[in-house]
This record gives sequence, structure tokens and C-alpha cells, in this order.
Amino acid sequence: MASPSAGPAELGFVEAAPSWRLRSEQFPSKVGGRPAWLSAAGLPGPPELACPLCGRPMAFLLQVYAPLPGRADAFHRCLFLFCCRTPPCCCGLRVFRNQLPRRNDFYSYEPPSEDPPSETGESVYLQLKSGAHLCRVCGCSGPKRCSRCHKAHYCSKEHQSLDWRLGHKQACAQTDNLDNTVPDHNFLFPEFEIVIETEDEIMPEVVERDNESEIIGGMGEAHEEDLESMAKHESKEDKIFQKFKTKISLEPEQVMPQLLNYLKADRLGRSVDWGVLAVFTCAESCELGTGYAEEFVWKQDITDAA
Repeated sequence: MASPSAGPAELGFVEAAPSWRLRSEQFPSKVGGRPAWLSAAGLPGPPELACPLCGRPMAFLLQVYAPLPGRADAFHRCLFLFCCRTPPCCCGLRVFRNQLPRRNDFYSYEPPSEDPPSETGESVYLQLKSGAHLCRVCGCSGPKRCSRCHKAHYCSKEHQSLDWRLGHKQACAQTDNLDNTVPDHNFLFPEFEIVIETEDEIMPEVVERDNESEIIGGMGEAHEEDLESMAKHESKEDKIFQKFKTKISLEPEQVMPQLLNYLKADRLGRSVDWGVLAVFTCAESCELGTGYAEEFVWKQDITDAA
């Protein structure tokens, strides 16, 4: 929990954005689609991106651009979160951190342009500047390739089979136009930009008044034994949650589970679900070279939080 002297929290809002704003060279924070990899080298491979529970390939959930001011080796820094969306599992989660200095082999030293590029095509980019090939289905490292055309790359047999059934069988001979013939595999989440804003200062007297009215409004409908039970079960987690509610009271839709509405993940028991997702990273954000380090993600289910 942040100390009272800590800076204001940063809240993320999902918004539709043109595809060029979500490319790697724009250093985006985003939800869904294919990963906009930061470093083009040392990508996590298929074993690292397999669900730790069912072993199936995981889907890219979101990435957050989170540079560290004052750290030359983390001038660019990004966290990438993946989840299993294969029913009936839909439980596995993995998160990776990558960071680069301002002067690196992949991006200009100068900030990216805010103007759209002259070419506005919607082609899917399936090869990085490092030469690494990406899976046509998920956009992750694709070490496997089609034995027929030798042009289409995949992370796994599952995704190769899926792409073959949904169009590559017919497009396999069109090797000069493969990037423009990627079908909708119904595997990726809908894509949005995450717009980061800093919370406004919350006036203590406003918060106190709001909390008081909330308590008064609820007490008239509660029985005495219910109130006693609630008081006995108040815990440290309750107090932390109340402080979190205070912080987001100006923007209540920023609670993480709201993201599920945008992901269209609403099939009860057959889609990804969570109450809280919390990502923990190395406190020192240790230097990685150009590789990706796996960090820790903790999930609290809604039923556990009840």
C-alpha cells in the first residue's frame, strides 16, 4: 500500500485508437490484439507463454508502458500480461518485463512522431526488426513454420492447425501476400489503447461526507445482528480496499474487472475472469540486456473477495 507521501495514482482508461498508435515504435499501453513487443530480441518462447495449468498457448491480455525516471537502463520499460483463454481452464496467467536504454538497436533516440504515418494500411506485422518471426495467430514468438510454403510461422501446432483451417490452406500459395491474408482466428482479445491519467486530488471533506452518507444509507436497511457480524469481520484487507475505493472514487469505472466488458469475456465458467489482478516486479528492476524477465502476477477471484 502506498504511503501518505506517495504520488498520485495513475488510472488507465481504454479507448479506441488507430492501429498505427498501437505499434511498438509508439511505445503504447494497450489491451488486446497482438503484443507490441518492446525489444525485438529475446522474446519469451512458446514454453514460457504456455499456460502453467493446461499447457495451451496463452493469449496476450495487455501491456503497460512504465519507464523509470532516472534509470538510464530503463528509459523504455514495459510489462506484458498474458492469460489462458482456453475453456475449461481459463486460469493461467504470466507477466513479463522488458526494458531498454534510450539509445538502443531498435528505436530512434528521438521521441516518436505524433502524426500518423503516410501509409495507413492495416497489414499485420509478423516479423520484427531483429528478424524474429511471429505467430500468425497470436503474435508471439513463432519458431515453427509451415512445411509447405515455409513463410507462415507459428508458436505451436495448435495455432498452425487453427490457421490452416481458417484460411491458410487456401492462401498458402500466395507467399507474397501472406501478411494481408491473416484471418480472424477468434483468439485475440479486442484491441484498445490504454490512456493513462493521474488522479485528481480528492478533497478530504468531500470523501468524509460521501462515506458518511453511504454508511447512513445502508444502516437503515441492516439488522443489528448483521451490523455486528460485519464489524467483527472487518480486516486489514477491508481497510486497504476502502482506501483503494477512496482513490478511485472520482473514476469508479477504473476497477480492473470492468475490463472484462471490453474483452467480451462474459461466458460464465468458459472465459477468463478475475476480481483483482496485481502485478509485482523486481524492486530494483534489474538490468536485462534485451531479454524479457518473468515477474509475478497474483489473481484474486470475485468469489474469494466476497
